[in-house]
Amino acid sequence: MKDDLTATIIETHRDVRWICRTLEEMKETDADFEGRLRDLEGWRAEKAGAERRMGGVCAGLSGVVGGAVAWMFQWIG
Repeated sequence: MKDDLTATIIETHRDVRWICRTLEEMKETDADFEGRLRDLEGWRAEKAGAERRMGGVCAGLSGVVGGAVAWMFQWIG
């Protein structure tokens, strides 16, 4: 009976160590995955910001060109 209890305790201890190691590996993997996800989100935000800036530039240019054309039509007649 005592040998069974000792074997159970040893096996339980081994299982607990395995679970702890596995959880640590999962944390490292999660941290790596989260880092990659944050990098991807940053890249997408940067890309979206560049698209918005380019859209703003295009809108500004089209406003200037539209104003110039309107001025020319008024000047011509």
